[in-house]
Amino acid sequence: MGLADLKRRLGLAVGALVALTLPALADLCETRRFEGTDYAVCTVDGTQQDKLRLWLDGPDGRPLGDFSAVRGTLGAGEVLGFAMNAGMFHADYAPVGLYRSGEVQGGALVLSGGGGNFGMRPNGVFCVGAKAPFQVIESRRFAKRQPQCRLATQSGPMLVIDGALHPRFDPGSTSRYIRNGVGVSRDMDMAWFVISDRAVTFHEFARFFRDALGARNALYLDGSISRLYAPGINRADWGRSMGPIIGYVGKP
Repeated sequence: MGLADLKRRLGLAVGALVALTLPALADLCETRRFEGTDYAVCTVDGTQQDKLRLWLDGPDGRPLGDFSAVRGTLGAGEVLGFAMNAGMFHADYAPVGLYRSGEVQGGALVLSGGGGNFGMRPNGVFCVGAKAPFQVIESRRFAKRQPQCRLATQSGPMLVIDGALHPRFDPGSTSRYIRNGVGVSRDMDMAWFVISDRAVTFHEFARFFRDALGARNALYLDGSISRLYAPGINRADWGRSMGPIIGYVGKP
């Protein structure tokens, strides 16, 4: 065997090993059952955090609003592996709290309490690309630390806080919605983007993150407008327009 042939074969072998470490787009999302309810779970490994993007406005300055418009912003050869709504927004689609996507900041950090789910403190910020690949940080801690996040979206309430459920969640609550959120593993190298397949309470939703996924911290993103685009599991939810949207962009 010549040297050139040996290099070629070694290159193919290394390429195959690298391919095994990268998640196929079709494998990003799965359905998991917990306590009789199905949840769609999209998992991103820390080595792939650069594939995550956060969108709000299109090139014309108008809110994108839906998954189809997001796909229209992608470059040649790029594919949207999954996407979901990424936080609460005002009537004009502006983020309720902090929004940061690269050099673009659309909203400021909100530390005051208030009505609604966002104001059910503690609330928090999902941060991508600071000291750890992924963090869910309580908002007041975020204000003190000022981490350098490539992407950041604030929402509330926190679902899981240092391994404990939010103290205001009632196991006997009758308030049920389709809900979505994001959780981070204990070592902060894994992020789970989750939406329930049926209406659930806050307590049920938070337990899924803590008990089924082992999330150390998790953040609620929204309820009544929660939607997911995940072609790998044949899902493309539709409904009224959204504000911030987060998703995974890769190559086919």
